[in-house]
Amino acid sequence: MATGSEAAKSAEAVLEWPKQDKKRMLHAVYRVGDLESTIKCYTECFGMKLLRKRDVPEEKYTNAFLGFGPEDTNFALELTYNYGVDKYDIGEGFGHFAIANEDVYKLAETIKSKSCCTITREPGPVKGGSTVIAFAKDPDGYMFELIQRGPTPEPLCQVMLRVGDLDRSIKFYEKALGMKLLRKKDVPDYKYTIAMLGYDEEDKTTVIELTYNYGVTEYNKGNAYAQVAIGTDDVYKSAEAVELVTKELGGKILRQPGPLPGLNTKITSFLDPDGWKVVLVDHADFLKELH
Repeated sequence: MATGSEAAKSAEAVLEWPKQDKKRMLHAVYRVGDLESTIKCYTECFGMKLLRKRDVPEEKYTNAFLGFGPEDTNFALELTYNYGVDKYDIGEGFGHFAIANEDVYKLAETIKSKSCCTITREPGPVKGGSTVIAFAKDPDGYMFELIQRGPTPEPLCQVMLRVGDLDRSIKFYEKALGMKLLRKKDVPDYKYTIAMLGYDEEDKTTVIELTYNYGVTEYNKGNAYAQVAIGTDDVYKSAEAVELVTKELGGKILRQPGPLPGLNTKITSFLDPDGWKVVLVDHADFLKELH
C-alpha cells in the first residue's frame, strides 16, 4: 500500500503531464436548427470557409465544420443538425464566440447587407477602453463578438462561458488542462470579472473566456451548446490528470479514455466544475481522421 508521501509523489507526476502535453484547441460543437442558413451566415457574413460536411443518416444528423483555416492548424466550429429539430434553448450559461477582424466597422456593414445575421451592438470602443467591438447574432441566436485586431493566424479567437466560481475554474483549467491564465480583469462597475485562458497569446490562438457575474453561482445551460474539443498527445495520461483534479475541484469523467467504435480515434470526455463538457482527442488520430 502506498504511503502518504508516495501517493503525493505519484499525484505530482500525474499533474506534470498537462504542463508537458502539447494541447491544442480543435473545435466547439453546438446544435443548430437550420444548417444551410447557418452555413450561409458564417461564410457570407463572417467570411468563414466550409471545411467539410458529413451526413450520418443512420443516426439522423448532419455535421458541418467551418473556420478560417484548415482543421489541422486552426480552430473550427462544428455545427450539428439533428433531423427534424429546428429549435434549441441556448440557455444563459453560454456567452459567445468571438471573431478578430482588422475592420469591425466594415465587417458590420457587410453583415447588415447580407441580412442573414443581425448586428445587436453597433461597432465602437468598449466602455472605458479603446478596443473596437460589435456583436452579431446568428440565425439560431448564438452571439458573436467582433473584435478589431491586427492580422492574426486565428481569427476565431474566443469561446465565452459563464462560471459560478472563477478562481475554482481558473485552477481547474490550469491544473487539469495545462492552460495558462493570460489575463484577468475585474469590472466592478458592471459587477463581473473575466479570465482568459489558453495555450498561446490571445492574438495567436483560440482562448476560453470565463465570465463570473457577481453573486451568480449557476446557470441554465440549455440544450444547444455542447462542448469544446482539445487535442492531446496522450488521452490516457490526460484523463488521469483530469480525474485527479476533479476530486479536488469538482467535475467528473464522462467517458473513460479509449478508441471510438468504428473510428479508432481515441478520446476521453469530462465535465468541468460548472458542468461544461470538454472532449480530449488524440491529436495524431484526429489528423488521420482529417486526411
